[in-house]
Amino acid sequence: MISTLLVANRGEIACRIFRTCRALGIATVAVYSDADADALHVREADTAVRLPGAAPADTYLRGDLVVRAARTAGADAVHPGYGFLSENAGFARAVQDAGLVWVGPPVKAIEMMASKTRAKELMAAAGVPLLAPVDPAQATAGDLPLLLKAAAGGGGRGMRVVRELGALPGEMAAATAEAASAFGDGEVFAEPYVERGRHVEVQIMADAHGTVWALGTRDCSLQRRHQKVIEEAPAPGLDDALRTRLHDAATAAARAVGYRGAGTVEFLLAADGRPYFLEMNTRLQVEHPVTEAVFGLDLVALQLSVAEGEPLPTTPPTPHGHAVEARLYAEDPARDWQPQTGALLTLDVPDEPGLRLDTGYTGGDTIGIHYDPMLAKVIAHAPTRAQAVRLLARSLERTRIHGPVTNRELLVRSLRHPDFTGARPDTGFYDRHLDALTRTPGDNADRHLAALAAAAHAARHPDAVGTSRFGGWRNLPSQPQIRRYRSEPDGAEHEIAYRTTRSGAIDTPGARILTATPGHVTVETDDGVTHHFRLATHHDRVHVDGATGTHSFTALPRFTDPTERTEPGSLLAPMPGTVVRLADGLAPGTTVRAGQPLIWLEAMKMEHRILAPASGTLTALHAAPGLQVEVGALLAVVQDAQEEPTP
Repeated sequence: MISTLLVANRGEIACRIFRTCRALGIATVAVYSDADADALHVREADTAVRLPGAAPADTYLRGDLVVRAARTAGADAVHPGYGFLSENAGFARAVQDAGLVWVGPPVKAIEMMASKTRAKELMAAAGVPLLAPVDPAQATAGDLPLLLKAAAGGGGRGMRVVRELGALPGEMAAATAEAASAFGDGEVFAEPYVERGRHVEVQIMADAHGTVWALGTRDCSLQRRHQKVIEEAPAPGLDDALRTRLHDAATAAARAVGYRGAGTVEFLLAADGRPYFLEMNTRLQVEHPVTEAVFGLDLVALQLSVAEGEPLPTTPPTPHGHAVEARLYAEDPARDWQPQTGALLTLDVPDEPGLRLDTGYTGGDTIGIHYDPMLAKVIAHAPTRAQAVRLLARSLERTRIHGPVTNRELLVRSLRHPDFTGARPDTGFYDRHLDALTRTPGDNADRHLAALAAAAHAARHPDAVGTSRFGGWRNLPSQPQIRRYRSEPDGAEHEIAYRTTRSGAIDTPGARILTATPGHVTVETDDGVTHHFRLATHHDRVHVDGATGTHSFTALPRFTDPTERTEPGSLLAPMPGTVVRLADGLAPGTTVRAGQPLIWLEAMKMEHRILAPASGTLTALHAAPGLQVEVGALLAVVQDAQEEPTP
């Protein structure tokens, strides 16, 4: 029996595992980096052990330090969570060699599935359908498009879609470099890229007594940068014959490697419905809660039970209803998915029947630069898919999030998009719809009303909101007044004109303020509709929560500051990170074209391209591989070809 469990992970998954441990009476041990000293998973554990350093390579990826922490804290078992060392056979072996229980699959199974190329060979022998590999050196135009993948990869790292034969050598080099940096293994292979394919997977649970469960299907097709954003169970629109075929193939894959514990077999469904094996993940998946909701199971509890040697029941429970999960990220989808950092001031998800929140953050925590920017997973379960999708979309809309920019609005719009609600999601969803989903409407009445609420609150309660950003100007109360706001993150400006009457009421064209108490404003529009808002102010930002979501504003002075300008052609670091490479031959004097990738910056487990803002000449270069930069750091300067050179 496991008495004390160390979770070799952080954030949301560590907190989720601790929750099950508390229910089972198991003591918990956290490990943490210096950057995570005050993190939620540290606060929730019974005991915590520091791993000196901040970068993953110095902390959560140091298996020797994690094993030492387990022994120091008196743990008798280790759960790896997902990511980091969860699929590292050497770490699993080290845990067992230390006399600890490994809550995961056999070392041999991890080794056999660690390389995607070797895994495909095993699956072919087991009769699992596969995409035929393509030799990049022999590829022709008829083989296009191709998908390049890192053999030891995951999470979208080392993946490239190639649509032009001439681009293949460069993309192979880039994928190889990224794979070597991310996984220490630069092996890359190529296979046909399936247009508008669906990512469908089967959850496996197996014990040491020969029982293997296939726990239904999940659809994880909505992805950005080959990383999942919205997942659901069961996968919609599959007939019984196809579901059976997927279950049988997944079970065959698990038996082929003598699997034990929780795992996932991933497939790509072509437009004609034919399935192809992608990979087997020898760990718990991020999206496991949707399977738990549908089957009424605790997969972590089952992992612990199997690790203790207990048998599974002969057959799994009967599934009920439908579940949908959305990953809430601190990132800006409209700006190339740039991760965001800073203080998370408020995170408040509605507590409603059928909703579940898995998170590693609470209001007041800080989102740092070292780790994945996922804030939380919100899961909705209901009798039907349509009901679950509606519940999740509305709950996200009502969620109060103050702080860094998030993908919350994108998630809501995605869940309500016809291509998703029509039960035919595919991996090209964001390629087709991202611009429309992130576009701010020109006539945004909801945001203007929120700005009006902010202005009314500031007028009635200046001490609560602050007036320092208004440049010290103040009109007489009886005269027309104007307040200006910039909405975040789109930067649109809102000018609010209003008048305070002799009775103290606040009037504005098209609406009037009914109440403006501290933290609350009620607005009635001329059409008789009443709108309620909650307000919170943090420094120079005011956050307005209404029926359609959160609107964040920065109060502006009456007159714009002429010094708030950026020199044309300057390439600034959009976030703190490390320069990982430069475009070939890049040096001062190089001619560049508009939109050309010049610099690659790695931050929060992702690579970000810094593009040339215009065609012209690179006149300055301050970036070099390995250089760590802060947000706003000047990386390079491009002089527009149309500009006259400076004498």
